[in-house]
Amino acid sequence: MSGRDLVVLGTASQVPTRSRNHNGYLLRWDREAILFDPGEGTQRQLTFAGVSAGRINRICLTHLHGDHCLGLPGILQRLALDASADEIPIHFPASGSPYVERLCDASIGRRQAVRLDPVPVTGGLIEEGPPLRITALPLDHRVDTLGWRLEEPASRHFLRSELEALGLAGPAVGELERRGWVEHDGRRINVDDVSEIRRGMAVAVVMDTRACDNAVALAERADLLLCEATYLESEVDLAVEYGHLTAREAATIAREAGVGQLVLTHLSSRYPSAEGHLREAAEVFPDVVVAEDLTIIDIVRAPEG
Repeated sequence: MSGRDLVVLGTASQVPTRSRNHNGYLLRWDREAILFDPGEGTQRQLTFAGVSAGRINRICLTHLHGDHCLGLPGILQRLALDASADEIPIHFPASGSPYVERLCDASIGRRQAVRLDPVPVTGGLIEEGPPLRITALPLDHRVDTLGWRLEEPASRHFLRSELEALGLAGPAVGELERRGWVEHDGRRINVDDVSEIRRGMAVAVVMDTRACDNAVALAERADLLLCEATYLESEVDLAVEYGHLTAREAATIAREAGVGQLVLTHLSSRYPSAEGHLREAAEVFPDVVVAEDLTIIDIVRAPEG
């Protein structure tokens, strides 16, 4: 199975509502399926979304507040029931180790049938890849919190127009790729003449935090930024007090980082509608959507420049 998208499983902040479940986000990247912040009800949301829990091969927690992790026991039980054979890394802030241990053994059941690899993290490079290079940086919340960046390595792409202009095709292109040069029609053609190095695509996940430099660093030129926007600017004092972002602040991070698309989530239950969040963010950064539960957002390459 291939494809690159974000399956939104839950978008509420702290308290679920009738239309918004607790957090949960599944990043599907070719053969990878990385689950972020499974809050309560994530197992059921996967069913509603038509996604097999058995596909999950990595779990990342931004922090250990309940709305970001209390669905973990159910997910592990489901993976055990589905007899997942692969070892599953779980990345989380190192100070949250006691809570993760309890979540992983929260009930009598078949959790032991799942091979887990708990990885406490303080920040920095977590996984070199391929297929994905995974980096974490600390954010500015009331408890230790990590933001995540996932990116593929840069790769060489042949320019079809250049190949056609020189009459290169088939085995000659393969030889050019392997050797770095080829003789054709009496001239030497180097691979750099007909190709370019293209940056790898990237996704950033920035959850509970005040505005900070690391949020921008994680999002730098990301094709998609999934970002909390708990409050509107009219409640900015609450955002600062409780360690969160407003929709305007999230959009400012996206603008400063030069991202392709901004996806807002983690909305406070005080707002009956997301219209205000969308309007406020769009004034700063136009390529923005507000995530809704059970939607699937395609990840597309942002224009260069």
